[in-house]
Amino acid sequence: LLQIRRDKLADLRREGRDPFVITKYRVTARSADIRADFEALEGSRTSVAGRLMSKRGMGKAVFCDLQDDAGRIQIYVRIDELGEEPFERFKKLDIGDIVGVEGTVFRTKRGEISVHADGVTLLAKSLLPLPEKFHGLTDVETRYRQRYVDLIMNPDVRRTFEIRSGFIRHIRSYLDRRGYMEVETPVLNT
Repeated sequence: LLQIRRDKLADLRREGRDPFVITKYRVTARSADIRADFEALEGSRTSVAGRLMSKRGMGKAVFCDLQDDAGRIQIYVRIDELGEEPFERFKKLDIGDIVGVEGTVFRTKRGEISVHADGVTLLAKSLLPLPEKFHGLTDVETRYRQRYVDLIMNPDVRRTFEIRSGFIRHIRSYLDRRGYMEVETPVLNT
């Protein structure tokens, strides 16, 4: 798997499409914003960016889940909307790749809020595969040693760290306003 991903990276670079060159991408909405304000955004153009977490191909169409910092949203990509060559490039993307998607907000026949893509930009190539979706990241040792993977795969763990970070930020701000000085020593850190 690692070699296949490295080969895909080499192919991209040979084609002049280095996936690590684009450092800025204009995002007009986050997944949670689209879900919360669907009625107002339905039918409007939007651009979202995030990590591909799953792909389901259906011939000339692909459904995938895109995860950003606010949650997940479904992306719907069709060959006739994207074009034949860009669609073939999109099908070669791997789970874990970071992409930017432009398209129209809509609801599928099954009621899922989605973005109908008419443009997909590869922002970063994932060279390491994510753990499989079904079993997730279950090894405790791996979860602690590779915390970044744990944060990607487990939304509950990510939420815990967001709450912890906000709590520490609040305490630090509160004490700073009262003139306290923060001192970190090995004994106090543990």
